[in-house]
Amino acid sequence: MSYKVLDRNDLRRDGDTYEFEGYLHGDANSNISFIWVDLPPGGGPRLHKHAYEEIFIIQEGSATFTVGAETVEAKAGQVILVPPETPHKFINSGEGRLRQVDIHLSKRFITEWLED
Repeated sequence: MSYKVLDRNDLRRDGDTYEFEGYLHGDANSNISFIWVDLPPGGGPRLHKHAYEEIFIIQEGSATFTVGAETVEAKAGQVILVPPETPHKFINSGEGRLRQVDIHLSKRFITEWLED
């Protein structure tokens, strides 16, 4: 049996997030990517979309998501599923840190940014 153990600090850091792209970590892990999010209040990405589904697992805090034309208030313990090609963004709308894992059903991040 082959497996790999990674420390968060082994992942690429982008500000308050850590990024795992499956293709960088061998065949057993190549079908997904994820972003390990730890954002301060007011933080979050601008509007974008992907050709694949994205799943947000909110572990701590709260966020306001825009998914297509809808606004969704989300909190710890909830999961948000965003279909392929659906414009979306989120902002930490709480008073504390937003901690979540954003799962990309792709071995690479493929993002089309829709806002500057």
